[in-house]
This record gives sequence, structure tokens and C-alpha cells, in this order.
Amino acid sequence: MEQQDFPTGPEEHRTTTVEQGRFCVARCSCGWRGPARRARSLARSDAEVHEAG
Repeated sequence: MEQQDFPTGPEEHRTTTVEQGRFCVARCSCGWRGPARRARSLARSDAEVHEAG
């Protein structure tokens, strides 16, 4: 299942998590992509760290 947020401005980072087989990957509207994780919670954590930093 894909969780999606849409950007409201060009400088704002919006992340999604995408299922790829047994893995979950965090992606951002800026083009960033996190590592493949088996746990969704870790992919969400990667996305939160990216948005904050």
C-alpha cells in the first residue's frame, strides 16, 4: 500500500513509502530515495530524518 503526500511548494519535501516486494522504500518529491527496508517503520523513520534534515 502506498502512502502519499503532495507537495504544496517547490521547497517543501513530501515523502511517500512504496512497497517493493518484501521491502518498503521511502521516496521524496525532491528525488531522494531511502534504502530498501523490510520494516515499514524503518522506512518511515528514514523519511522523517530526511524531511527534518
